Amino acid sequence: MRLVINNKAVESGAENLTQLSLELNLPATGIAVAVNQRMIPRSEWKSFILSEGMDIIIIKAVCGG
Repeated sequence: MRLVINNKAVESGAENLTQLSLELNLPATGIAVAVNQRMIPRSEWKSFILSEGMDIIIIKAVCGG
């Protein structure tokens, strides 16, 4: 299915956010995900079903100052 991730069109076979995070090789900690402008807690990733055209923003925490 086609998703928009950080403003780029991406083809994905993932059914939920957990699968998408594995597909994208995201780190196990230090990231936040919003779908259609709604933050999704990590505890809901496995049950959050993706559908065609969803707008996903992935934010990675960065240390420093």
